Amino acid sequence: MRIGSTINVAFRALRRNKLRSALTALGIIIGVGAVIAMVGIGSGAKAQVEAQIASLGQNVIVISTGSTTSSGIRTGWGGAGTLKIEDAEAIRREVPSVTAVSEEVPSTAQVAAGNQNWFTRVMGESPDYFDIRQWPLAEGAPFTAQDVRSANKVCVIGQTTATQVFGNDDPVGQTLRIKNVPFIVSGVLTPKGLSIQGTDQDDVVVMPYTSAMKRVAGGTTLRNINVQVANASDLAPAQQQITSLLRQRHNIRAGRDDDFSVRNQQEIAEAATATADVMAGLLGAIAGVSLVVGGIGIMNIMLVSVTERTREIGTRMAVGAHGRDILTQFLIEAVSLSSIGGLLGIILGILASKILSAIKHWPSLISPGSIVLAFLFSAAVGIFFGFYPARKAAALDPIEALRYE
Repeated sequence: MRIGSTINVAFRALRRNKLRSALTALGIIIGVGAVIAMVGIGSGAKAQVEAQIASLGQNVIVISTGSTTSSGIRTGWGGAGTLKIEDAEAIRREVPSVTAVSEEVPSTAQVAAGNQNWFTRVMGESPDYFDIRQWPLAEGAPFTAQDVRSANKVCVIGQTTATQVFGNDDPVGQTLRIKNVPFIVSGVLTPKGLSIQGTDQDDVVVMPYTSAMKRVAGGTTLRNINVQVANASDLAPAQQQITSLLRQRHNIRAGRDDDFSVRNQQEIAEAATATADVMAGLLGAIAGVSLVVGGIGIMNIMLVSVTERTREIGTRMAVGAHGRDILTQFLIEAVSLSSIGGLLGIILGILASKILSAIKHWPSLISPGSIVLAFLFSAAVGIFFGFYPARKAAALDPIEALRYE
């Protein structure tokens, strides 16, 4: 029997029971739609985290001061104050792949201008900070290396701080009092939005780290050192070289723990996206259950169809149809139901993800690969769950089938 005739017979059988065919395909439609929507939301969340990581800059290594133990009491990371300005200068001088270094002294302070005030983060940095973070200025100019050497009272502010303190006025050239110390605003940063911790990156004042040490935070140690290398392939070697250099400078003997931590951007990204990966996998697995249930529905209906059409199968065999023709016919019916359901499910999933994204403001990212995979999986479900009923139909004895009531 020709394949074309077999296909016509299969589709004629599906059209004969339109409502049942539609309800059978509905399970696949819901399953594929749920998979597309859930995977899209999970992928969107991961992409959002990756974008926030990228806002930290490219090929970045972050060195943080470690912890100390005093009288049996251990401080957390950042409590040791073990990083010195000389450590940053040694990294800049002795690690060949390093292209930029920024000494970091973070703190918080109340800032004021005129009759307005605002509590914000104050970051002491070097001029390289803006290149490392890939953070251009919207207006004005950054402070210079000379400002760092002289601990000048200049600063650059974020958009949130500018709005809260200066309103609609141009902040550049105006005086910003930080802990009652007057600083001249030399520039305003472009907006960056939220960080991976959910904090407003634009709510910040950036000044020379020497000014932060002398006039705001106090102390002579650094909290962090931000380092940028030339290429991503240089991250691991540079990380090892920095670790060895700092252990040597801090006189840490073999077998003793470091009094600092060194993490590269890839490690930070992997840690930050781990939760998003788990959530995306969990959402996809839960949605996949409904797709399997839809496949079981196809098997159930096809088994019922074989029983109902036993005499029809016997008649076809009596007039010359072979077992493989019957097998092909029922497989075509099952795959058609699952494929049509898959296509409609893809449309439903895309619409559902867009609606959820618009209403709940959840990020959503649907890739062409996930659409193709969902369609192929729905077709595979039709083949897998349709094979047993098709094989059962093909194995019927034509004489017994003709006698079936």
